[in-house]
Amino acid sequence: MLNITTGSISASRLLEQKNLLQKAIKSNEPLANVLERASWTYHDLIYSRSFQRKWSGSAAQALSEFDSTPTGVPVVSFFTGCGGIDLGLEAVGYRHVAAFELNEMFCKTLRRNRPKWNVFGPPSHNGDVSDFDGVKSTLSPIIKAPFEGLFVGGPPCQPFSIASNQRFPKSADTFKRVGFSHQTNGNLLFDYINLIVEFRPMAFVIENVPGLRDIDGGVQLQSAIDELESAGYTIQEPFVLNAADYGVPQQRFRLFVIGSRSNQPYEKPTPAVNRIGAGSVLKTLNSKLANTETREHKAESVMRYMELSYGERDQLGRVDRLDPLSPSKTVIAGGTKGGGRSHLHPEVPRTLSVRECARLQSFPDDYEFVGTSGRQFTQVGNAVPPVLAAQIGKSIFDSFFK
Repeated sequence: MLNITTGSISASRLLEQKNLLQKAIKSNEPLANVLERASWTYHDLIYSRSFQRKWSGSAAQALSEFDSTPTGVPVVSFFTGCGGIDLGLEAVGYRHVAAFELNEMFCKTLRRNRPKWNVFGPPSHNGDVSDFDGVKSTLSPIIKAPFEGLFVGGPPCQPFSIASNQRFPKSADTFKRVGFSHQTNGNLLFDYINLIVEFRPMAFVIENVPGLRDIDGGVQLQSAIDELESAGYTIQEPFVLNAADYGVPQQRFRLFVIGSRSNQPYEKPTPAVNRIGAGSVLKTLNSKLANTETREHKAESVMRYMELSYGERDQLGRVDRLDPLSPSKTVIAGGTKGGGRSHLHPEVPRTLSVRECARLQSFPDDYEFVGTSGRQFTQVGNAVPPVLAAQIGKSIFDSFFK
C-alpha cells in the first residue's frame, strides 16, 4: 500500500492506474475486483497531481491536551447526539450527571464509549426532551432546583440550516427554511428552555447552527431569550464561533447562547493564533481502528476525481477534494433518513471514511461510532467538535464556577 505521508507519483504508476480504471469500465466489473487482482486497493489510488502540498505545521489540538482535573461541576446534556459536547466538557473536568437522547443508535454509541454515563434514551427511556413531565420525573431524583451545575443542549438544527436546504432546488417547497414552524424540531428549543426554567441551572448553553439567529428575522430567538431573562438569567449576546479558529482542522460555524444566574460577565474562549490544515489528521490510518471502512467508488467516479486540483469540486458527485494546507470544509451530517456525504481525501481519490471525518471533528481515535455507515456519518456530522466544546466549557467554568 502507498504511504500517503511520503508517497510520490510516477508516470508509469498513473498509466497503470488508468488502465485498471478503463478495464473496469469496459468490462462493467466492480472496480474493487479489478484492483484486487492487481494487488491494489482503493487506498493505493492517486490523483494525477498528488503530493504537491504537505502539511508541516502544528498538530491539531487533541482532547488529551486539556486539563481534566475534576472541577466538581455537574453537567446535564440534552439532544446529546453521539456526545461531542459531553466529551469536550469531560476533558476539562466537568462531572457527567445525565444525558437525554431520542435516537436509539446515538444512545448505543454513547453507551459503547461511556458505559458509566447515565444515558436516558431508547430502549429503557424515550429520551424525548419534548416530554417535559417524563424528563422532569427522571431528573428530579438526580438533581434539585436550583441546580448548581450546567445544562447544555443543541436542539436538532435541520429546520434552521442553510446547508440542509442546498440539497433541494429553489423551486421546491423544501427550499425555504421552516425554522420554528417545523412541527417537531422547531419547537424543541422552547422545550429545552422549559427545563432550564424548571431546574434553574447555574449556567446553560444553547448550541445550534447560525441560522437559528437569523430565521424569522430573529424574533423567535429573541422571544426565547426574553423568556430566560424573565426567569432571572443574564444572557450573553448570541455569538458564532468557527471551529477552525480553535484548533479544529475544519471550517464549522456554530451559534452559542450562554446564560447564567451569576452576575459575572462571560468571557469567550480565545482563538488560536494559527489555523490547522486538514492534512494534519488525514494521514495513513491504522486499519485496526473502528470506522475506517471506505466507500468502493465506481471506476467512472474515480476517473473524474483523479483529475481534480486541491480544493476543486466534482460537480456531478458534489464532492470536494480537500486541501491539506487548509481546514476542511464542514463535515456534513445528512438528513435523518440518510447519511452525510463526505469530502474527498486530499491525496487519494476517494471519499473520507467515518474515522477520517471524526478526526476532522476532533474526536479521539478510540471513540467508536456504531450503526450502519450512513448512520455513523450522521452522528459525526451532527456533533459539536469536542475540542471546541472543551474550550467553551473551560470559558464557562472560568466565568461562572471558579
